[in-house]
Amino acid sequence: MKSKLKLHGFNNLTKTLSFNIYDICYAETPQDQQAYVEYINKEYNAKRLTQILTEVVDIIGANILNIASQDYEPQGASVTILISEEPVTPTDSQIEESPGPLPEIILAHLDKSHITVHTYPEIHPVDGIATFRVDIDVSTCGVISPLKALNFLIHQFESDIVTVDYRVRGFTRDVEGHKHFIDHEINSIQNYLSEDTRDAYQMTDVNVYQENLFHTKMLLKDFELDNYLFGDATSNLSTEQRDQVEERVKHEMLEIFYARNMPR
Repeated sequence: MKSKLKLHGFNNLTKTLSFNIYDICYAETPQDQQAYVEYINKEYNAKRLTQILTEVVDIIGANILNIASQDYEPQGASVTILISEEPVTPTDSQIEESPGPLPEIILAHLDKSHITVHTYPEIHPVDGIATFRVDIDVSTCGVISPLKALNFLIHQFESDIVTVDYRVRGFTRDVEGHKHFIDHEINSIQNYLSEDTRDAYQMTDVNVYQENLFHTKMLLKDFELDNYLFGDATSNLSTEQRDQVEERVKHEMLEIFYARNMPR
């Protein structure tokens, strides 16, 4: 068993998990498009997002210092939670490169850190494509990586595309004065995802190991058009219209996944 690193003082490493979740759908009429916005505002308002982030705080064993939340007109919401450490001694399972569980046990230990979430509902003015984006940041100081919260958060949203960034910044010193710029092994963000998530998504890594930068892109494998149709009008689409809508939705997903405009 690997011996634990003896530090000179507090672990000063800052570990930041930032990721975007995208949910795509198609709304045919202006009425259905407005209904979509209302649905998003109800399903992912500031109160619901606060509940989700509070679950994350419980998972990682932190204390809430302050909550700031806001709903926006005509759509969108933001929540920021400042957190302080819970006096919990981390176990090996909390540090190792493996998926974090759903909120059933204490997972982590933070100090003066924060969790934020912002939502960005958007509808294409011509094509009827509705793209709901959620931006989440979990920043921690100390022993535990915020990647342990990733497994839970992905399961809280219907995610067609996910882009994840993880970075370790700063350094901490051991008792001999040597700097350590990372305090845990990591090969891929994918190793922090549960098996069902890894099976459900096509994944691509872009990592810069020497800079402690890790990036993973995820695209949902299975595509069922009915899962992407919103509103009453979409139930009357002809076969030709369904084919056109499917092409539009898939094109939208690929452009987001590859982060570039692509010819049709």
